[in-house]
Parts: sequence; structure tokens; C-alpha cells
Amino acid sequence: MGAPTPRKDVLLIGFGAVGAVFSMILQNSSKVNVTVVARSNYDLVCNEGVNFKSLKFGEIQRWKPHRVVKSVAAAADRPYSHVFVATKCTPDVVKTSKILAPLISAPYAVRFPQPTYVLLQNGLNVEKDLYEALSAFAPSARIISTALYIMANLLGPNSVQHNDMDRVVMGVYRHKNMTTTLNTPEEQAALEELADIFVSGGGTAEIVPEIQRRKYAKNALNVTFSGVCSLTRSPFTAFFRPPPSDPSHTYTIYVHPSTAQQIEEYAIPVIKGVLDEMVILGHSLGFTPDSVDGIPATWASDALEMTRRGQSTPQAAHKPSAMLDIEHGDPIEVEVIWGEIVRLAKEQGVSIPRTETIYGLLLIIQNQILREREQRATTPKTEKTAIPAPSPVTPATSSFLDGVASISRLISSYFFASKH
Repeated sequence: MGAPTPRKDVLLIGFGAVGAVFSMILQNSSKVNVTVVARSNYDLVCNEGVNFKSLKFGEIQRWKPHRVVKSVAAAADRPYSHVFVATKCTPDVVKTSKILAPLISAPYAVRFPQPTYVLLQNGLNVEKDLYEALSAFAPSARIISTALYIMANLLGPNSVQHNDMDRVVMGVYRHKNMTTTLNTPEEQAALEELADIFVSGGGTAEIVPEIQRRKYAKNALNVTFSGVCSLTRSPFTAFFRPPPSDPSHTYTIYVHPSTAQQIEEYAIPVIKGVLDEMVILGHSLGFTPDSVDGIPATWASDALEMTRRGQSTPQAAHKPSAMLDIEHGDPIEVEVIWGEIVRLAKEQGVSIPRTETIYGLLLIIQNQILREREQRATTPKTEKTAIPAPSPVTPATSSFLDGVASISRLISSYFFASKH
């Protein structure tokens, strides 16, 4: 028997809920050693590890990656085969190239070869900033982009709840090219190597020849449902779930009978209208029903009914991440989720007035979040505010996980077939 293949070093930046789940999957593959950049929770992760409550992986206590560092600069001491970026993409706050500056500038860029960058981020054109930065000195550096189907939330600084889904749809980023639908042998080999790492760690991966149309379909759902939820500050269930009919069901958010007819007559058509705009724009970009991974003509109706079914159950309790960001006073991914769609529509000459309205109103919310953050940063602190302890895991958490699992399975069954 030959010697075992040595593990490669990989780096993951963005150690939130999604980053934590994927770092565990990567480390579990036995093919890589994962260094993670943990900033605010560095001491906690180093001392106590991360606790997972997952429908797929079970309850895991005090898990730790191979190495934890406080900053990207601290991680820039060795070569990496892959760098995974799992931060939120908020270019109006900080650009990806600035986050990765220690890796794409001297002395690191002189001492070590550039890794493959894997962007585990929502939104469209999230790759552009990094591509332009790399083009200046490493034009051959590869960027792999992804569409993620995962529901994970932080219960505390080192506590993660996760459902039973962690699908990574991956493809090579080709700048200003959304029509090439065949991978070169080199591209296919790079994608298969990456997919093998995810699958070996217990994850699910799918390779596609053109990633942008899959990112577009995923983003279209965020544009619609995350947009209306964020503006109304109401979760999906406020649009779709009927009142409790069983005494054992004690949920409090539902469509009250007093205005149920008006919601069905006026609110639901707004949602359907945004979905229709996404189909029209997608087809103008070439993502037609007869193309590879194209958008079916029935996509809007199907997506609406899929969401209605998933969010009408007693267990449904999911909130979109943008809505949570607003509740917590954190910047939202307004530019890459909504702004890029509006800019694409203008380039294509497609009218999307409903989506433009959502984008315009979310800009006001983002503006005020950034204003308040700036004020907090410049206001002298006179006393320390106690940080509340993380909420304990309760039976309600289990209901949440059951609910999001059913939603994920609906999404999975509609949008893709297993490839790995």
C-alpha cells in the first residue's frame, strides 16, 4: 500500500453559519487542512470550538478546524490550493479585493503561487472585483463561483443550526461570458477535484458548464422573496400560512382572516409580478427554456406555489438573511442581489418596475444602516453594554429545523437533479 496522499492547505474566510458548515465539510473530507479566519469569535472558537445542531450531521460539540487565525494577513504564511470566500458580498461597504489584499499583493503574491478562489457568496457579479484585481498581476488565476442551497443560522458566536441541505452548484467564472456551455478539460478537472473534496466530506456538489444562469435562478428567488420580506419586515408565513386549526399548533404569524382576501388579491400578485420580471429578464440574457439550465416558462408560477406550500405548514419559521441583517442593524447585500439585476435589465432594455421599486426602497434601508454604523463607530463609549447570552436550544429550534428541511427539499426537487 502506497503512502497516503498528503492533505492540501485551504483557507476559508467568513466564519459565520454558512462558513462554519462548509469548513466542517471540507475538513471532514480528509483531503485538506482548513485554516479559517475568525475575527470577532476568534478566542471562543480557539478555546471552545464550534457546536453544531444539524439535521444532516447531528449534534457535534466543540468541533475545531485545523487552524484558526484572526485575520487574512495572519493566514498569509503558506501556499493554499484553494481560498474559499464565505463573507457577505457588500461592495458598498468593503470590496472583496480589499478583504483578500494580503493574498493578492506582495509579499504573498511574490512568495507563493495564486490559489483557486472559490466564492461561496450570494448575488450576481460578485466575481468582478476580484477578477479585475487579479488581472493586473495573475491573469491566469482561476475563480470558481457557486450557487448555494443551504439554510444555516448562528444561535450564538460559536453555535450553528443547520438543516439537511448543503448543496454547492459550481462552475468556472468567465468574465462577461454567459454563453459558453462547455467546460474545457482543464476546467472540468479543476471542478471535479473541488467537488470531490465536498462530497468526501459529506456535502453535495454539482458541476455545471455555465454557472451564471444557475446563480441567476437562485438570485431571482432572493430578489423576490427576500425583497418583499425585508421591506414588510414579515417572514414568508405572513403571506401564505393560514391560522392554526389544531390546538397543538401554537404559531403566531399567519394570514389573519380579516384581510386574507385583500392579501391574495393585491399582495400575492406583486410577488408573482416580480417573479415574472425575473423570467423575462432571464430569457433576454439567453437563459431560455430550450438552453442549457435555462429558465422554464412556468418558473414564476412554480416558484410561487412551491413557496406557498413550504410556508403554509405549522413548522415553517424561516426568515431570509437580508431580513435578519436589517433586524440586527447589519448591511444587506443590496447591490449584488438587487442592484445587479436592475443594471442588467437596463443593459438589456428590459422593464422591471417592481424590482426597481424594491431596490430603491432597500437602498434607503441600507443607507440608514450605514449611517447608524458610522455614528456608533465615532461615538465614544461611556460604558460597556452587557451582551445577552445565546438563546438555548429549545423544542422550537427543532420545529424550525424541521420546517426549513421541508422547504429545502421542495427547492431541491424543483431546481436541480443530483450530479454527485
